[in-house]
Amino acid sequence: MRMLVSGSHGLIGSALVARLEADGHSVHRVVRDEAAEGEAAIDLVGRRLDLCGLPGGNLDRIDAVFQFSGERLAPVRWSPARRERVRASRVVTTDLLARAIAAADTPPAVFVSASAVGYYGSRADEVLDESSQPGSGFLAELCGAWEAATAPARDAGVRVVTIRTGIVLAAASPLIGMQLPLYRAGLGAHLGSGRQWMSWIALDDEVAAILHTALTPSIEGPCNLTAPNPVRNREFTEAFARAVHRRSVLGIPRVALELAMGHEVVNDVTLASQRVLPRKLTESGFSFAHPLLDDALASALAGRGPGPGEGGDSTP
Repeated sequence: MRMLVSGSHGLIGSALVARLEADGHSVHRVVRDEAAEGEAAIDLVGRRLDLCGLPGGNLDRIDAVFQFSGERLAPVRWSPARRERVRASRVVTTDLLARAIAAADTPPAVFVSASAVGYYGSRADEVLDESSQPGSGFLAELCGAWEAATAPARDAGVRVVTIRTGIVLAAASPLIGMQLPLYRAGLGAHLGSGRQWMSWIALDDEVAAILHTALTPSIEGPCNLTAPNPVRNREFTEAFARAVHRRSVLGIPRVALELAMGHEVVNDVTLASQRVLPRKLTESGFSFAHPLLDDALASALAGRGPGPGEGGDSTP
């Protein structure tokens, strides 16, 4: 099959491309620079999508489109300029691809477009699935606009899946990369009260679930990509510490987080409570390789190698 992937150099996109190529599919990338043969080029400022590099110069020979472009959300503050870059990288990219899909004489069978559990906002202990109402705040509104940008493809009769992803656990993920040195030094800390829910997923399961949604005709619309066992932040912190054979007794108060990242990032991302369940995935028969946090963290950390004092039986 021929696949078009936007965001192919990001954490999820690069893993997805590797899996597609390993499975024998032809992968075409959407790039921001000048397109080489077999690639499409996107200009976010000019709001243009150049398909000339693709076979036939259009999407008629593409079987599926995956959209995973998006500038990093945290931990930097959301200035007005950054808000616009974050929005354009998601919403404009999705809109241009959706319009190109709708314009194709023989459009792709499916359009799988990224979103995030940020769609639900911060909801305390409420259990959330795909039928739950959207939340409030910049991130929730962004996710709503991101998903709405797929409308041209859906209106043209193409099956559209919007992927609401949780925190992705992988060796190369920003979460692991930023926090691992602290945990290895015994400085891992829960955030705020530590009672907020975290919805996570192992990268292997994320990629497998993306492909599952693309190949399962019954899945349409929003689909949560989270493990079936969300945890509170304190539980996550303790599990992370266990994974590197350390203890976690520290906590970072909200005020310190807000001084570092700003109120909005802390409220919408860092301390947001999202207890999200993957109802559509489980009902469609998807099987998680890493449904439990300890196993998912062990798998993610295995890709980074042991640190000083790790790998033994004692816990300093």
